Amino acid sequence: MSRFQRPLRALQTLPAPVRWLAAPLVLLGCTGAVLMSGGGTYQPPLTAPSPDAKSAGYCAALIKALPATMQNHPRADPPGSPYVAVWQTSPRTVLRCGVPRPTSLNILANQESTGPNVDNVQWYLEKDGHGGYRFTTTLRATYVEVSVPANSTAYPTDALGVVSPAVLNTIPDLNGQFTSDQDNNQ
Repeated sequence: MSRFQRPLRALQTLPAPVRWLAAPLVLLGCTGAVLMSGGGTYQPPLTAPSPDAKSAGYCAALIKALPATMQNHPRADPPGSPYVAVWQTSPRTVLRCGVPRPTSLNILANQESTGPNVDNVQWYLEKDGHGGYRFTTTLRATYVEVSVPANSTAYPTDALGVVSPAVLNTIPDLNGQFTSDQDNNQ
């Protein structure tokens, strides 16, 4: 008797309603085990954007200027993604430079909403659908996106405090300036 025939024979001795429920119950148990193990933690995408030539120059400068750590978590950029920076928070925090304009900004109410302004860099705030946030620069020559999943930092804007100084110094505003008017007046 093969090793597969023995369990099948034992299953055939059970009444028909029990046999019909066996497979769905096993499947339900396995699904529950996966969900309870935390195997479904959301990780932001690492998809590399394709910025135009001018934005690519800004993005290369930004990636080079970003800090090596974020709240004591080291940076580990993915290979082959020159416009993506990743910090090993849990789950990971991801910066992508040269992303397209968020489609949700096509809605007038979203254009009028105010997101956080961190170190003179204005950010547009969106929920990521998994309990975290996605921040995208506005009023800059190219769009920079920072994905901060739930529980990766104490406060979602903590990541912006780390990256905003580098954005301010490498991505010009819409007037081509690398510093804000407020900085020039001080």
